[in-house]
Amino acid sequence: MDELHPEERLRQLQRRLAEFAAARGWEPYHTPKNLAVALSVEASELVEIFQWLTPEQSAKVMEKPDTAHRVADEVADVLAYLLQFCEVLGVDVLDALAAKIERNELRFPVTGPPTSNCHSSE
Repeated sequence: MDELHPEERLRQLQRRLAEFAAARGWEPYHTPKNLAVALSVEASELVEIFQWLTPEQSAKVMEKPDTAHRVADEVADVLAYLLQFCEVLGVDVLDALAAKIERNELRFPVTGPPTSNCHSSE
């Protein structure tokens, strides 16, 4: 599967998630509300890993195998629920991201040299 184009690989993984849920009869529970809640829970579990770390410690979490594994698992859970959410609502996640980046580029034009003290993901 690693030989596929990244977009096709993403779509194949999204199909696998849908097939996984279908094989277990989980579709009735995979409503937009339930998937949004599950996504929030998994994102919170990712946040929990970093909760009491200093900025310096948080930058090094991938250096420890146990912590790196936890981070990777939670990232996978967040992405899985996001992809399932998009599948249920018919949102093309890559198109949505591209459109959002374009809107942000218009909303936040470059006006000078980059600064390190401001950030927005809106």
